[in-house]
Amino acid sequence: MSRVTEIRYVGYALPDLEAERAFYADQWKLVEAGEKDGMVYFAADGGAENYVVRLRQADEQRIDVIALAADTRADVDALHDKVAASGCKIIFAPKDLDTLGGGYGFRFFSPDGLPFEVSCDVHVRVPRQLERWEGIPQKISHIVLHSPDHKALADWFCDVLGFKISDWLGDFMGFLRCNSAHHRLAVLPGPPCLNHVAYDMLSVDDMMVGINRLRQKGTDIRWGPGRHTAGNNTFSYFTTPAGFAVEYTSELEEVDFETHEAKVHVPGPKVMDQWGVGVGGPQTMPHPEADKGLFQAVEV
Repeated sequence: MSRVTEIRYVGYALPDLEAERAFYADQWKLVEAGEKDGMVYFAADGGAENYVVRLRQADEQRIDVIALAADTRADVDALHDKVAASGCKIIFAPKDLDTLGGGYGFRFFSPDGLPFEVSCDVHVRVPRQLERWEGIPQKISHIVLHSPDHKALADWFCDVLGFKISDWLGDFMGFLRCNSAHHRLAVLPGPPCLNHVAYDMLSVDDMMVGINRLRQKGTDIRWGPGRHTAGNNTFSYFTTPAGFAVEYTSELEEVDFETHEAKVHVPGPKVMDQWGVGVGGPQTMPHPEADKGLFQAVEV
């Protein structure tokens, strides 16, 4: 069955591109992958994706696109047909892409109105072999979304794009996989918007090195360091100059994509953070607000 197999990148629009550009280059330690049509692209040095972040200057802050990967053109075509049949609005049908790195894909609005892309045949980069203690992101680990009907959205990702449920945290947070990673997406209640984007670090030590670097450069941790229960991954959350939430994580659980059985984690004092020693908490994260770009497509 045709399905999504990975996350590619997130495209952001924001009023102060240069501040965000400096953050990703100097603090978050992504590497600039090029510029095109006034947009700046960043890659994660340890990953093969051509880029993981796209920045565009705009008067209003919004998410331009969340890009996902499929394996073949036939998969892209089949997923397009399933998305259209589900009633979602198509932004453009499968075609050769004009964005940096090319490829073949289509775009659509999710049931909540966030813009998504599914693509294949995008140019890949040669990843650098990272060494322990560098504290540099390997790749995007996962993306978390808010939805006014988060259970229905989780079902939609499974039924239409081929994700599978890995776990639930109570009935308010669902974790979805599209490969052997415990989760590549997660969904929470709330107005339709992005909650955060997480990046895999080589080890817990690398996450801690990253935390220290950010602190030294004036960006203190919002929540963490800690270790979640669902996925068993470590975490540390920050916000970019524009206010978007980002996470360094490590040791995300690997599962069998086909056979892993979902379970429900009962909420309790140590479920969100098994260590219980970090600063902050979910209440210290940015308050979710409906994305300003819902059902509004950008040209590229």
